[in-house]
Formats: sequence, structure tokens, C-alpha cells
Amino acid sequence: MMNPQVAKQTNAYQTLLLLPKPFVHGSCSRNGSLLTVPAGAKSSSFPRKQSRRVGFSPSTIKASAVVTPIAYTPSPVNVKAILTVQRTVGGFFSNIGFQGVLDDFKDLFGRSLLLELVSTELQPQTGEEKSIKGYAHKTNRDGKLALVTYEISFEIPAEFGRVGAVIIENEHHKEMFLKDIVLDGFPDGPVSLSCNSWLHSKYDNPRNRVFFTNKSYLPSETPSGLRRLREEELVILRGNGQGERKKFERIYDYDVYNDLGDPDSDADLKRPVLGGKYHPYPRRCRTGRPQCATDRFSESKSNDFYYVPRDEAFSEVKQITFSAKALYSGLHSLVPRLKALNDKDLEFPYFTAIDSLFDEGINLPPVKGDSFLKNILPRLIKAIEDSDDILQFETPETMDRDKFFWLRDAEFARQTLAGLNPCSIQLVTKWPLKSELDPEIYGSPESAITTEMIEKEIGGFMTVEEAIKQKKLFILDYHDLLLPYVSKVRKLKGTTLYGSRTLFFLNPDGTLRPLAIELTRPKIGEKPQWRQVFTPSWHATDVWEWRLAKAHVLAHDSGYHQLVSHWLRTHCVTEPYIIATNRQLSVIHPIYRLLHPHFRYTMEINALARSSLINADGVIEASFSPGKYAMELSSVAYDKQWRFDLQALPADLISRGMAVEDPAAPHGLKLTIEDYPFANDGLVLWDFIKKWVSDYVNHYYSDAAQIQSDEELQAWWTEILTVGHADKKDEPWWPELNTPQDLIDIITIIVWVASGHHAAVNFGQYLYAGYFPNRPTIARTNVPAEDCTRESWNEFLKRPEGALLKCFPSQVQATTVMVTLDILSNHSPDEEYLGKKSEAAWDEDPVIKAAFERFSGRLMLLEGIIDGRNADAKHFKNRTGAGVVPYELLKPFSEDGVTGKGVPYSISI
Repeated sequence: MMNPQVAKQTNAYQTLLLLPKPFVHGSCSRNGSLLTVPAGAKSSSFPRKQSRRVGFSPSTIKASAVVTPIAYTPSPVNVKAILTVQRTVGGFFSNIGFQGVLDDFKDLFGRSLLLELVSTELQPQTGEEKSIKGYAHKTNRDGKLALVTYEISFEIPAEFGRVGAVIIENEHHKEMFLKDIVLDGFPDGPVSLSCNSWLHSKYDNPRNRVFFTNKSYLPSETPSGLRRLREEELVILRGNGQGERKKFERIYDYDVYNDLGDPDSDADLKRPVLGGKYHPYPRRCRTGRPQCATDRFSESKSNDFYYVPRDEAFSEVKQITFSAKALYSGLHSLVPRLKALNDKDLEFPYFTAIDSLFDEGINLPPVKGDSFLKNILPRLIKAIEDSDDILQFETPETMDRDKFFWLRDAEFARQTLAGLNPCSIQLVTKWPLKSELDPEIYGSPESAITTEMIEKEIGGFMTVEEAIKQKKLFILDYHDLLLPYVSKVRKLKGTTLYGSRTLFFLNPDGTLRPLAIELTRPKIGEKPQWRQVFTPSWHATDVWEWRLAKAHVLAHDSGYHQLVSHWLRTHCVTEPYIIATNRQLSVIHPIYRLLHPHFRYTMEINALARSSLINADGVIEASFSPGKYAMELSSVAYDKQWRFDLQALPADLISRGMAVEDPAAPHGLKLTIEDYPFANDGLVLWDFIKKWVSDYVNHYYSDAAQIQSDEELQAWWTEILTVGHADKKDEPWWPELNTPQDLIDIITIIVWVASGHHAAVNFGQYLYAGYFPNRPTIARTNVPAEDCTRESWNEFLKRPEGALLKCFPSQVQATTVMVTLDILSNHSPDEEYLGKKSEAAWDEDPVIKAAFERFSGRLMLLEGIIDGRNADAKHFKNRTGAGVVPYELLKPFSEDGVTGKGVPYSISI
């Protein structure tokens, strides 16, 4: 073992370097052989400030070194560094070709990974950093094992201090996935570094990687030996805002949504830029791709690569077993085959044809090169020997329990509280209902729903005035949001649109009953405003008109759910939080380590959404009511409706009139509808999250001064407001960050959005919308009563079922959406559920470890609470009953697959 030397350098001389050995402080010796290097040699490519680390780099040891007197350090510590590398399909283990042979030789001769241990302390005499270097050698050569290890032994002098970081240079020609590093042999136990990071090749990027130990530090508490590395790592992650990003890079930067269109391939695919004065929007990650040739404001799609920082990419388990890669590949393969079957606008001829999607499936004609389809969509594609592929859908549990669930008005109302979009319903507080849009443009602002209509539907139980006073009237209101787009959407082929209002009454048993639906068409050209109110009825004609009106409302609610409740309020607004966290909070900052698991995979799925779902002519535009205006509509919702403070579940419920503050009530809130499953379960989860966040934050911050003096934390919050959400930076409702309680409130919102809120609006998609008549995504025809002719009215009277089927999505639209929802509702085998597994950095601190164990125990308690509620049909009629799927979307844990339950840490799909 080489012994470290610490004396001053004298004259230089030449020596022969025989074997790579670890060395420290400029010179080392073993068995009388002396290896010395200039004490000031630079060993990494980090930009330098005034302080210097004493070590070496291979470029400085070719032919000369410096002689120093030998001074042995007393009581050195023998430490073994063990690096665990995940075997990958596409990484450096696929060593094919000349570069692969070179990498094998490097492994054989032990020159694959160059490690540099960095002390937390500086040299007391010089103020320089202390480090020790050496090459790790591969110890496991079994090609069948999933994990591969590299090892190196260091002899560390006693005065070296604690190891605070490890700098690594990957000498292979390909990247590798480094899981962790363990330094074993210290008297007080092993030192761990949880990496879980792609380690780029030095041939791609000569800058070495730095990994810190699992111990967390506030900026003011950073050990002197780590301060420069902490600062410089953040500089690296920010980048310089120049150039096109490459796959191996880890740079986080901002851009507007200027890559949704594709005007270079088709002028009709041009889309407005989202983000800025005209279309306010959160920011996305910058890719740096060149401008379109035909539109300088749009980013080109010169290739299919959508950059995300390397460590934001899916694990290979997620890619292979579930994966949004399957979504991308599957849709690009499947949709052309569906379109080849029939006219893309062709409706289902009968309801039995819809049922056959589950019973018999669809024969898919073979397409050359698409034999892999059944491998990436195994739940849906049934391969029959000597036959075409069969697209056969799994029957959703909702339909399995009650084939006609979608027809019942009670179920229509119940799903506003316990369905896929339980965050739109609101209390009616003013009467009569009135639009806030310009009457000169959109017509009379007064609603066509009258007092007489509502009191008739209530059945004399009470007056409208009494119903409002007693908080009995509720509404789904998409009138003012959709009405400005009616004229535009109606110019598109194969779709239509109305503004809509739907009123509900709270029955004495706590369930909701629909009262009326108002559909409105504004003035369009010479046509005056048209509107009509539809009510439930027993009369044959009125029943079918009511069903068609419901289909339009459900299409509006489906579009709002996908574009606002789901995409905007979770995926889209979270991306700036992720970017700011990586740019402004060091990886050893305790708040970074608290937030990190809640951001896993989100940027990757967002990038794939931009490529396949929300892009021009993607699934959303092709199959949802707003059509090409879908994303523009989400920008309007962001501008008019989104507020950070209202993303807190209690504040959201209060703002919609669904709760009022009550210190004596559970969670400090009294619900307007006591049996509101989303709110009932969500508030328990919200409280548990807030308790965990409070324990964590209060451990690191004892007073306001610490919050205000934390430069990284203040820069993080400022950047979220002024850059990530720049179009709303001047809004007065942004919380201030001055106290530990401010930080607790802010982080609880971010964690809730990424976990609970996303789970509630995502993992029930196939459950509730897999049978699409329950939640049609588009209404393609006007209601029969609008501008009808005698011929069209007679056709409706003869076959009303046909009118409803024509209004529903086409065969291609429906099956495309069903495939998409099946994939998006899927938990992958590597899903990480909230509270299930602790982070290594949390376990490092006994106080945080104990707090997490309490949090995990509370989530187990929530499982039991939900099971108990679902077993009590007498008191919880909105969440269970005959033929009703129990509400489980906020149950914390789940097995993999499409389960309709489970709350992951992050927006992982």
C-alpha cells in the first residue's frame, strides 16, 4: 500500500510509473519505491477558484515528478471503495466493435474508473483542498449478473479528515449507470454515496463527475473542503444557455413551449408559442434545437430526440416493462393500422360493436416492421398463431361490475365527487347564473336556466333561494372557458363545441342529482346566439336529448380533465420546480434531498408528451373536443384560473365552496358535501404529507433567520416565481419565503401536486374512461335541437341511438384514446410509492429516519381508513354500493399494472 507524503516539494526528477496506485497530497511511496507528482497538479476539469486541491492528473505524470522527503502519517486507515454499476442494455456493457474492445482492455488492466476522494477539510497551512486518487478495478466479470462492482483500496492518513465527495472520471468510451459508492473501513462505519446517475464517458465530456456523501448540509454549514465543489456543480448544471443539448448532458435551463407544432412538414401544423405575453404558460426544459425554416418562432423537429437532462430519463426497467416509450412506439405503430381498417371518421354502428372491443377485439392487418407491437403493448395485443395481431381491450372494472353504469344519472353525478375529475365541481353562491364575457361578442350573459326550471326539478322540496342558502346547489361550469372557442372549433372537420353549465342538487342522503344542462352557442357570423336547457325526463324524446346533452358535457369535462386538472396542474407546472431545484439547490442541500424523489421521471414523460400526446395532430388534438386549440385552451386556463396558493388541497376546496374553515372539524375544514371521497381521503393524505414535511424542515431550520440567510433556498424560490412561472411573477398571491412555516407550506403543495393530486386524476383513467361512452373525449355532432331540419329531426326520432353513436368519438379516435389511457394508467414494476421506501440521505440522519418511519406508518393507517370507508355503504354512498367500484385512487400502495390505486412519489407517467 502506498503511504502518503505531506512535505514540501523540492527539485524535480524523472521516474517510471509501473502500476496505478492511490496517492495523496502530491506524493506517495510503497516498499521503498517513490512516486511523486507536482503538489499543485490539477486532477479534475472543474473550473478553479483560488483554492487548489493537491493531487494529480494523468497528463502530469508522463515523464517527470518532484522529489519530496518522506514523512509517514501516523495511524493510517485502510479503506476499500466499492462502486456498484447497473448492467444496462444500451450502456457500456454492449461492448461491440473496436471501442468495446478498448474498454475491455481497460477493465482488464484496472484503468476504467479514476477515483478521487475529497476531504471535507482544507489543508490548515495552505488552505488547499485535500484529496487522494487511484484507479478502481473491475471485480465481477460474470456477464449474467445485473450488477457489476469496481473496487480500490486506499490508505488514508489520519489527518485527512472525513471524506465528503468522490470525483470520478469514466475512462470507457460509453456511459455507465452508477448506483452507489461505499467507502468501507473507517472506524465509525462505512461512508455511503447514493449516486443513481449516468456517468458520462470522458470522450463525450472531459469534465469529471462529483458525487457527495449522503450527509446533507445547509449552505452556511458546508465544510470548507466542499464549498468550491458545491458551488461549481451548480454552475455546471445551469449551463450557459447556448447550443443544442446532447444526450449525455445534465444541463437544466428554461424555454417556452415552442416545439408543439411542426410547420416545416405541414403549414397546418403550425401552433402558437405557449409562454409569454399572448399565451401565458409555465416554462419547459430548454433543448436548444434550431428554429424551423418556415417559422422562426418555432423549434424544429429535425430529429425525434427530445432532450432531458440525463439523470431525468427513465430507468431501463420502466422503459422495457411499461414505459412511455411504449406509448410513443405503440401509437406510432398502432394508429396507422387502425386507420387502415376503416374511415378515421367512421362511428361505431351499434353499442354491441363497442362491446366487441372487449369480447372479440379487432383484427389488425400486419405492417412490415411492426411485429414488435405485441411486445410493447402486451395487455392489449393478443398474438394468435398464423393470424394477424388482435387488439383486444381488458374490460374496465366499472363496466365489469355494471354494464350500464354509464347510463345512470346518479353515476354521472357521483363521478363529479369520486371519479376521474373530482376537482371541478363547485358550489353555486350567486343566482341567477351570469356570464362575465363581453355580451357584444358572445350574446346575452344571463343563463337560460331559470328559477322555475330548477324549482320544478327539485320538486317543491325548497326554493332556489333556500337551496343556495343551505348550500344545496352545485355546478360544473365550462361556459366562459369554452364559449370563446366555439366558433373556432366548429370550423374544424369532425367536431363541434358549446359552452356548458351543469347544475346538481344535494339530496338529503348526501348524494348528488343532476338538475339541468345548458348548452350555448355564441353569435357566429349572421347566426344569433343559440342556447337550450335540457333536464332529466321520462319522455322518450326528452330522454335521448338529455343523453346527448350529457355526452357534450362529458366531452367538455374529459377535455378539461386532461388539459387542466391533469396536464397543466401536475405535469406542466411541476417542470419549472424541477429545473429550479437542480439549478439553485445543491444535491447536498436538505431541501433538494426532500424534493428529489418527487421529481423522478417527470421531465422524461413531459418530453414524450410533447412528442406524442400534446403535439400538433397528436392524440389530444385528434381525439378531444378542442382539437387543434387544445393546448391554447390550457394556456387560457393557466392565465385565468391557476394560482400556486390554490394548489393546496384545503385552499382548493375552500375556493370552490366545497369546504369552509372550521378549527373544530377534522383537518380544520368542514366539507360542504360530507361524503366527498376525493376530499375525504385527500385531506388525510394532505395532513400526513404536511406532518412529514414539517418534521423534516423544522429539523434543519429552527428560525426565520436561517430561512432568510439561505442563499440557495432564496434563489430557488425566486427563480420559480420569476423564471419558471415568469408570466405570473407579479401576481400578489405568491407566498413569501421568510419562515420555516412558509417553507413547509410551499413544499407541502409541491409534494401534494406531484403525489396525491396526480394519482387522483391519472391512475383511474382506464377504470373510468376505458369504456368510452362513460367519458367520451369528443362530441362530433350538434344536438338535434340546434338549427334542425324536418329531415334531420325525423332521422333522430327514428334512431336516436344512431345520433348518440355519431356524436361519440369515431372508431379510430376511441380505440386510440383507449390504448393511451391503458398505458397511462399503468404502474411499472419499479414504481416508488409515497412512504414505501426511504431515501438513503434520509436514513443518514436518525431524526429524519424516525420522522420518515412515522410518515410511512401513517400511510399504512390511511390504507385501513380507505378500506373501512369503502366497506361502509350505509354512510358513504358516494364511494361504494351495488355495482360501484370502491374509491381507491388515493390508497398509497399498489401492485404493478392497471389497478386504480397507488400514490407514487412523483409524476412518473
